[in-house]
Amino acid sequence: EELQIDLDEWLIHYNTERTHQGKRCCGRTPMETLLDGKQIWQEKFIA
Repeated sequence: EELQIDLDEWLIHYNTERTHQGKRCCGRTPMETLLDGKQIWQEKFIA
């Protein structure tokens, strides 16, 4: 159970707090990149 708690905390940090060095991330967190991409996709294909 302690291991799961540690893993959950690490995943939150990894996906929502740390900045990403990826090509198109531009210093954003993975979650910011995902949400921005989702908005762009919706504007392009739904609107």
